Amino acid sequence: MNSFLLYILLFVLMIVWGFNVTAIKIIVSHFSPVTITSLRIFLAFLTLSPLLFYRNKIQRLSFKNILMIACVAVFGVLGHHAFLSVGLKYTSAANGGLILGSVPIVTTVAAALFLGDRLTVFRILGLVFGFSGVALIMLAKPGAALQFSIGDIFIFIAVLTQAASFILINKMANSVGSQSLTGLSMLMGSFMLFVLSVTVEPEGLASLKTGTLMAWLVFFASGSIATAMGHLLYNYAIQRIGAGQAALFLNLSPFFSLVGAAVFLGEKIYSIQWIGFLLIVLGVVLGTGFLEHRAKIKKPEGGK
Repeated sequence: MNSFLLYILLFVLMIVWGFNVTAIKIIVSHFSPVTITSLRIFLAFLTLSPLLFYRNKIQRLSFKNILMIACVAVFGVLGHHAFLSVGLKYTSAANGGLILGSVPIVTTVAAALFLGDRLTVFRILGLVFGFSGVALIMLAKPGAALQFSIGDIFIFIAVLTQAASFILINKMANSVGSQSLTGLSMLMGSFMLFVLSVTVEPEGLASLKTGTLMAWLVFFASGSIATAMGHLLYNYAIQRIGAGQAALFLNLSPFFSLVGAAVFLGEKIYSIQWIGFLLIVLGVVLGTGFLEHRAKIKKPEGGK
């Protein structure tokens, strides 16, 4: 798959993940959040399981590979979702959105420190434009305000754990395929989350009886499409173009979550949020090196 096609698929994936925010809102309003999240991720594993046993991919994994995948599950599934759910309970949506908007920045810096990625001027500008766009989108919401709370610390820890999982995924690019990595990390992570849910949500399984048909349909669509296929594509992108570049696309998700809320929940999109979207797109174009690549191609034409 060439990089241009991968960029297009990542853009489409951000639309899916943006709409999935609305889907998750519907799901957690009918079921206990941590319990249903563990089951949604387990459903994603079941969706990907045929790929895992194709050509005996699991049998070829070494103990070191399995240990690394377990670390991805701890950081990217258990840690990220647990800290995020607690954090959102104790902070505002604006604060949460802005802190989550720092994922590309934290990931890019981590990739520079631990993977040797080069921080070019274009990539730094891409990060600045992307975060500015997220800020405009989140702060334009009615009643949005910035007030520090204990929940902000939990959300920032969720950002750190997710960035750590991206770096680990990047490091396994040459040793573990995206199918095995995604499927097994979801299996392990869903089990860890379920154990946690038994502790923090004793009535979690009982809540499954209260779900409507629509809630269950949304659950299956979210788990099999957004979570399973979405993370499979995203993990492949991390291994192909690097954690830093792939993380830039995450800035697009907040805007498309607004679009999903407007379409399915009747919420309003403000004009300044469209400006934020344009800034994010500009940030992605700069950060992925598209303009930088074009500049290098044209340079020889002008002579030295």
